[in-house]
Amino acid sequence: MAMLLELHYDKSEILETYLNEIYLGQDRDRAIHGIGLAALHYFGKTVEHLTLAESALLIGMVKGPAYYDPYRHPQRALERRNIILRETRGLGYATMEQYASARGTGLGLNPKASMGTSPHPAFLELVHRQLRRDYDEADLRSEGLRVFTTLDPRVQSAAERVLERRLAQYDKEKRFGPPGLEGAIVVTGAQNGEVQAVVGGRDVRYRGFNRALDAARPVGSLLKPVVYLTALAEPSRYTLVTPIEDGPFVWKSRGAPDWEPQNYDRAFHGAVQLRTALAQSYNVATARLGTEIGVERVLATVKRLGVERPLKPYAATLLGAVELSPFEVTQMYQTIASAGFRAPLRAIREVTAQDGRPLKPYPLEVEQAFAAEPAYLLTAALQGVVREGTAQSLHQWLPPEAAVAGKTGTTDEQRDAWFAGFTGDRLAVVWIGYDDNRAAKLSGAAAALPLWGELMAALGAEPLAPPRPDGIESVLIDPGSGLRADAFCPDALELPFARGSAPEERAPCASALGVAIEEAKQQAKGWFERWFGR
Repeated sequence: MAMLLELHYDKSEILETYLNEIYLGQDRDRAIHGIGLAALHYFGKTVEHLTLAESALLIGMVKGPAYYDPYRHPQRALERRNIILRETRGLGYATMEQYASARGTGLGLNPKASMGTSPHPAFLELVHRQLRRDYDEADLRSEGLRVFTTLDPRVQSAAERVLERRLAQYDKEKRFGPPGLEGAIVVTGAQNGEVQAVVGGRDVRYRGFNRALDAARPVGSLLKPVVYLTALAEPSRYTLVTPIEDGPFVWKSRGAPDWEPQNYDRAFHGAVQLRTALAQSYNVATARLGTEIGVERVLATVKRLGVERPLKPYAATLLGAVELSPFEVTQMYQTIASAGFRAPLRAIREVTAQDGRPLKPYPLEVEQAFAAEPAYLLTAALQGVVREGTAQSLHQWLPPEAAVAGKTGTTDEQRDAWFAGFTGDRLAVVWIGYDDNRAAKLSGAAAALPLWGELMAALGAEPLAPPRPDGIESVLIDPGSGLRADAFCPDALELPFARGSAPEERAPCASALGVAIEEAKQQAKGWFERWFGR
């Protein structure tokens, strides 16, 4: 620290606190408080590296930070600095040589002024909230506080470009409604819950309403996987091929009007396998399954997945008649992507003092919210959504080998479009809609999914291949009947099951010998994987 400031700090702890909090100017939408932040803003250096002249300039600005702003009024600031230098010499705190040398220098400002709080204000807002949760305001203004974040500039920039470009295209085409659509994107590491990017609106540099964090919107079909996860946690009752009736359904509740959900295509599809009901996002089958399990149990699953917002125990909640922010949806899907392990989303890795001393550790906090087996089964079902369901158009951006797991979401009167999905390395949630919540022509597959696909294609997606838990076995299934198949059955699928829950009955196309051979092959494969890994 320059000698002028060293003297003042040594004389009084009260003055030290004052210098750490005093207002010293404005950096666009950010107030500059404290000598430490001012040193970085005006000179690009920490306090201990300030010269006598630089220290005098900052002390001189205390009288009027705007009036003596060295960027706007350099001559005025220079004259004020020289007055402080003269007083310093007169009081004996600087020699004549030191005074002459300091007075002979220019202002020495950063050649390029800062650009406000951050070029990524939506992400920075999340950092600020997590800091304010753990520190008081005085601590945050203290000199030399260093915050190490999880921001990935490449991911953040790609997300911003995709949102800006796509929304401009949608406005021009007007196929979803009049111009003025808004959007939000959240991207995290698929396994660790570290937030890599946050985009809070189409004006990505605007520090205002952050839709990613604060826009609570109906989530529609994005909540359906929670119903299926709750079911798959009971392998004695439900598997991926359990038939679910997708026929007329009326839910009666005392004191409330009858609830009669309809499918998006206004048709019924009879008995469908559980995996198909999710892949095609059938409302009626999902509502029947959810009420059979119990609405309260489904809501308990939502909470276990990390959503803290209280939800009302209505049957319509099963189909997403609840409002969550994109950030809350990301937390919910993060637990699914992490094989049932819940890790609170975090934007901060570490906070240190100026000397590098850690002030507060930010360890990765992981808690097992769900057993690995049902989480694995649900991931397989979500991969089916992309392979053969409502999200199959994703193949325009990513190859089948990426094995993406995801879910589209569309709300009543097509007001909101969502897509949530994850690859081997990243999870992203996209929301599109109007701020005034007007009825539109939006759908998750047509409006939100293209942004997700374009973003992941630009970043390069690591294929999703989760390790198979010990309690899971793979069985060949005839897709038509949902029964055991052998290699001679046309279109036979290899599907995962909790051990002992796969159907015993053979499909018409399978022979007893063929099924026995397949079982032996799967046992050998499982043995090999347990010993040597995937």
